[in-house]
Amino acid sequence: MPVSVSELLGTARRRLRAVSDSARLDSELLLGHVLQQSRTWLHTWPEKTVEATQQQTFETLLQRRLAGEPIAHILGEQDFWSLRLTVSPATLIPRPDTERLVELALERIPVDAAWWIADLGTGSGAIALALAAERPDCQVIATEQSTEALEVARANAARHQLNNVQFAQSDWLSAIASSQRFEMIVSNPPYICQANPHLSRGDVRFEPRSALTAGTDGLEAIRQIIHQASTRLIPGGWLILEHGYDQGQAVQRLLREAGYDEVTDFIDYGGNPRVAVGHRTTG
Repeated sequence: MPVSVSELLGTARRRLRAVSDSARLDSELLLGHVLQQSRTWLHTWPEKTVEATQQQTFETLLQRRLAGEPIAHILGEQDFWSLRLTVSPATLIPRPDTERLVELALERIPVDAAWWIADLGTGSGAIALALAAERPDCQVIATEQSTEALEVARANAARHQLNNVQFAQSDWLSAIASSQRFEMIVSNPPYICQANPHLSRGDVRFEPRSALTAGTDGLEAIRQIIHQASTRLIPGGWLILEHGYDQGQAVQRLLREAGYDEVTDFIDYGGNPRVAVGHRTTG
């Protein structure tokens, strides 16, 4: 039975409202993926009919979303900064608030700088690749424990032809030569406490727990990174960390106790404390 684009989208939108706060966007992304068309095309040609086989494919994807699976995993892609990145269940899904970390990093890196930068726990490579794309004279070392995540990150670097990024399997900086120093270290580490009830809700159910949780208070990974970075930043170097909305004061305290100065916390696009910045004036 012929069904138009607008009819399919309307039905899907109504069904998705029970599980998604972005039902309209979700339905458009899924149908656009099936038809290999943009969202603009869907709105320009709402009367176009959709073939039966395409309707079946759309229904299959819709059922996955209705079961709670993240759109990024269904499509296998997520936009971050200026890049479209491949994602998988082995990686954290890059989120818009993490772009705030990229903004703050770029504000501190001169346009023509040839800095060494480390991105710890790179996942899909989102932060590392965004910085490498914006600052092509810099060299970025991206570390990650997960072999599967590293494969995704390397594929994303190749996809965007970014050759100023190196990848290493490492627990933060532990596998990087002790002689290597950095002008900047950035990270979006796990920062959710293990008992947080939100881990059983929404998209995070489908993401790797190791990329989300960090001890009983959510600060275990941040403590490790602050400790390791203390001896790996050059004098004048920067440490930039994403953290939970309620962890800003605790992370600032940890940075000050470790000897960082100019410690500042910045809000994300939703108005929540999200990114802590520390300056290392001594080596």
